[in-house]
Amino acid sequence: MPYSLMEFFPHEPKQSKLLNKLREIQYTEGYISKEATQQLATEMELSLVEVEGVISFYHFLHTKPTAKYVIYLNNSMISEIKGYSRIREALERETGTRFGTSDRTNTFALFETPCIGMSDQEPAALVNFYPFTNLNIMKVRNIIQALKDGEDPAVMCDCPDDNIMYLPPEDKTIFFRPYTAGEALAKLEIRTPEDVIEFVKKSNLSGRGGAFFPTWIKWDSCRKQEATPNYIICNADEGEPGTFKDRVLLNREPGSVLEGMIIAGYATGAKFGVIYLRAEYFWLKKKLEDTINEFYSKGLLGKNIKGKKGFDFDIRIQMGAGSYVCGEETALLESMEGKRGEPRTKWYFPVERGYLQKPTIVNNVETFAAVARMIEMGINEYLNRGIPGSPGTKLISLSGDVDNPGIYEIEWGMSIEELLNLAGAADPYFIQVSGPSGESVSMHEKHRKISMRDLMATQDIRCGGSVMVFNKYREIIDILINFSDFFMKESCGICTPCRAGNYIVHKKLEKIKHGIATYSDLNDLHQWCDIMKTTSRCGLGKTACNPPVFAIEKFRDYFEPKLDTTFDGLNHKFDLEESVKEYEKYKS
Repeated sequence: MPYSLMEFFPHEPKQSKLLNKLREIQYTEGYISKEATQQLATEMELSLVEVEGVISFYHFLHTKPTAKYVIYLNNSMISEIKGYSRIREALERETGTRFGTSDRTNTFALFETPCIGMSDQEPAALVNFYPFTNLNIMKVRNIIQALKDGEDPAVMCDCPDDNIMYLPPEDKTIFFRPYTAGEALAKLEIRTPEDVIEFVKKSNLSGRGGAFFPTWIKWDSCRKQEATPNYIICNADEGEPGTFKDRVLLNREPGSVLEGMIIAGYATGAKFGVIYLRAEYFWLKKKLEDTINEFYSKGLLGKNIKGKKGFDFDIRIQMGAGSYVCGEETALLESMEGKRGEPRTKWYFPVERGYLQKPTIVNNVETFAAVARMIEMGINEYLNRGIPGSPGTKLISLSGDVDNPGIYEIEWGMSIEELLNLAGAADPYFIQVSGPSGESVSMHEKHRKISMRDLMATQDIRCGGSVMVFNKYREIIDILINFSDFFMKESCGICTPCRAGNYIVHKKLEKIKHGIATYSDLNDLHQWCDIMKTTSRCGLGKTACNPPVFAIEKFRDYFEPKLDTTFDGLNHKFDLEESVKEYEKYKS
């Protein structure tokens, strides 16, 4: 029986099964009871407190009964500008219940959630983890009535459109060119593992999850480790609001992602691969399983792949349970091991001690797809796209106040202005690049290039694929508060700078909104941002302050009238110019 039909690899310990067991109970029973928790603790040989700690960590696990139909409505900023409030009211009216509760008959339970990867089709919601997009009041009414009539949400749900709005000219697309399973793997017949790593080095490919660490260095370091077995992990936990490129790749070209993982296994000597799929993409799990089984049937997974003796590789899927911080690679590894998804202290890199303390490669969906396609097309063809220092193409998730939200595959080097023109941006004013943890861009910077040496090269930009556009009628402070609320709630809380700092920053932003903030509040905000950046354990805390820091520096004309200049609290001279100096210090 292929491993794809099994839940786990035979050698994995009991605790690694915990998260999937909890998800199964949640899905079938509607909640995880005290009795079920105790039974799992006994079965996994864990304490009750350990299991309860795992349950309390994840957003989609509940210890109290929910309902037959559990609805999660996205409350991200893009959803808010597309009609979130009206949809929230309609859901409460049609179900007869309030958010955070279930109705008297336990038919409907309503919850909010930060982002479900549908920013190009907002407002959107999940019903029992099946997506319903482009919601309006009438559509909500029809959906709820159909559910009351016994319709299955799995049957009546929307299959989200891919919304591929732009591909490079002259057939220069990389990710969406015609695909045939196994073509890239066939090229390995004449290449050694060292050849593959050298190939990736020449391509200048860097991690497409946002950290942009050179892929070849990670692979080469893992290959040189003495411990075995090695693991290849595909991070499909894109939880950054505004980002949905991985969703489209997994839905449209899942084979290229699998093939990239298999190539990574060949290059590093790894025999096992795991796709960590975010809970919000549960509806994609069946398609991935079918593709995995197809690969087994074609001899592209399993033993002696493509007839190459000793080239063995197996892949399974690990579902998440709702946690943005699990997108951080060490938190993801902890989650896979059946623990709370809290980032590890950085004593070792995952290539040294990763999953189960074994050498592990963690790359994201786009990175693996890029590897498969570049080997299939050849290095010269790949380098013929993009610009020097940033070869190839990049997938951009574009949403907000634009006529054409969706996926844009662009050659590196395209300017912000060109991208906005393609998208049909209406009065663009505030552009957030690389998600809430990224950089705020004003139209004074419209000529800046999307490249590794410009926009994507800014220090501590963690997510490399999102552009959210807001017009001049949107309140910047509301955008920042929404982002801050996201980080405050998604912080795992393990380190004090992030736990306390996000709360304090959120309160400072609220003071600005209500017109009672002083210049000294801006000073405090910068100081806390500096503390968070330098002392937080993972990228969430280090980058959570990017939005207010960038915004205050670049939109001074917006912020200055909102400050109370009659009293500065400390009676010292402090103005926005000094605030900008703090920003420059932060950036350097």
